[in-house]
Amino acid sequence: MEYLKKLSRFIIPYKRYGILNIICNVFYALFSTLAMVSLMPMINVLFGEGKKITTKPIYSGLSEIKSYVGDSINYIITSTTEAHGAQRALLYMIVVIISLFLLKNLFNYLALYFITFLRNGVLKDLRNAIYKKVTSLPIAFYSEKKKGDIIARISGDVDEVKNSLLAVLELIVKEPLTILFAIVAMFLISVKLTIFVFIFIPVAGLIISRIGKSLKKKSTRVQKEQGVFLSTLEETLGGLKVIKGFNAEEKFNSKFQESTNRFFNFSNKLMNRQNLASPASEFLGIVTIAALLWYGGSMVLVEKTLSGGAFIGYMALAYQILTPAKAISKASYKVKAGNAAADRVLEVLDTTSALDDKEAAVEKSDFNSSIAIENINFKYEEDLVLKGFSMNISKGETVALVGQSGSGKSTIANLLTRFYDVSEGAISIDGINIQDMTKRSLRGLLGLVTQDSILFNDTIKNNILLGRQNASDEDVIEALKIANAWEFVKELPSGIETNIGDSGNKLSGGQKQRLSIARAVIKNPPIMILDEATSALDTESERLVQVALENMMKNRTSVVIAHRLSTIKNADKIIVMHKGEIVEQGKHDELIAKNGVYKNLVEMQTIQ
Repeated sequence: MEYLKKLSRFIIPYKRYGILNIICNVFYALFSTLAMVSLMPMINVLFGEGKKITTKPIYSGLSEIKSYVGDSINYIITSTTEAHGAQRALLYMIVVIISLFLLKNLFNYLALYFITFLRNGVLKDLRNAIYKKVTSLPIAFYSEKKKGDIIARISGDVDEVKNSLLAVLELIVKEPLTILFAIVAMFLISVKLTIFVFIFIPVAGLIISRIGKSLKKKSTRVQKEQGVFLSTLEETLGGLKVIKGFNAEEKFNSKFQESTNRFFNFSNKLMNRQNLASPASEFLGIVTIAALLWYGGSMVLVEKTLSGGAFIGYMALAYQILTPAKAISKASYKVKAGNAAADRVLEVLDTTSALDDKEAAVEKSDFNSSIAIENINFKYEEDLVLKGFSMNISKGETVALVGQSGSGKSTIANLLTRFYDVSEGAISIDGINIQDMTKRSLRGLLGLVTQDSILFNDTIKNNILLGRQNASDEDVIEALKIANAWEFVKELPSGIETNIGDSGNKLSGGQKQRLSIARAVIKNPPIMILDEATSALDTESERLVQVALENMMKNRTSVVIAHRLSTIKNADKIIVMHKGEIVEQGKHDELIAKNGVYKNLVEMQTIQ
């Protein structure tokens, strides 16, 4: 029940299927018991042991229900035998038994039919929820978690939860009801024999529970290790050029094999513990059946207190308890594994983000006057990356941030876009603190071009439409022209419909960067952030991209983080940073004249 409570928010939308499953399982359990009980009168007919009753019994209340039902069956058998012979009575009994088994299996199918919608619905919603959460969590979350572990949770763990849902309903409804109905019927047949049987059941239950005690822990280890080798795989695919270039294949093979060996060992321990459940429960069941045969046989042969038909029917019911008891032991293991998987999935879903929108967050759709960065401090972990940093950017102004690596330039871009929040101080747009805006409206005002051209395995058109999804083909082509990309795109076999491969690997670095610029251009934001947009390019590509950037920055407010002098020398304001602080600011010529840090950076070719 605790397991179902954890997943209740995902189960509730499909509760009708759960209710229908429970109803069908009730009928399944009922007809399972009736099918076994119906064997008794048939055997009595075969061996002539049935009590002959020629007068129709009269119902006299619940207290006499057992004898009334038994006498009614014997009356029907007696009257049918006298009218049509024993063979006809036997035929009727066979038809009844077949009908009961048919109904049992029909309701079993219907129970599985309805639970399918619940399981697959929960699977779909869990995957959708975790994917949505993954995209909404702050960037900082992924500096602590491995991507492969997240992939393992959204695939393997969610699938484990789906499989265990059926086991849960079997554990709390189907199998317990089957056992309960069978036990009621067994008590009605013989109280003495049933009490004898119940001496063995607690012992068997104790042994089985001890087998499954450590299963959740073992299952968690398996799932965690799956995350480790998926992370290694993800890193390998992302860095294949480096691995090959440095002849590091063996090192990564070794790392991957170490993880799969641990997975192999953990999985063996888990599966062997699970596999022990079925033979252990079956052996304990057979021991119980053997004791039952000895004690029940003496009641039939020696004490003469039980008929042969009743004893065989009782044995069938006892065996019927054995099957669901085995299923419960298996299901309990599945639930433990599912519980461990659910904990891992819910850990991500229940992660709170410090960057969530405030309840009263405002929507801002335009930019009118200025961006103010006021006395901000920021640290990723312990050390301050920015210290008392202040800057004002007027509308239409281009501000360039320069400095050596680690001076905090890219951190400014991360804070403006609210990938991170400042530790102290405030950033505001038109006098409104960006923490008081919705993230969606804030990022709607911003265009971002980064050093790494992040493109997706899709067409050129669809990559650019990320900037503005309702743009026409003409808009796409115009954006490509502004970004200096149309010259190479129009030569491609399918033009803007050309697929550019995984991460755009069918294109050169310069081509990818110009597509990134086109994506920002089509968005047409009032504020543009360029984070090292040309630092990874060769001279020719850099020249083409530089023209594209200048086209894009016209009549726009821009924050430029760059190593290249060509990108920043025409900026309205250049801010020189060192260890998170501003050391100089002004125009290019003014800073050169100061003969300070900026001039030194230029001469050292830190800015080229």
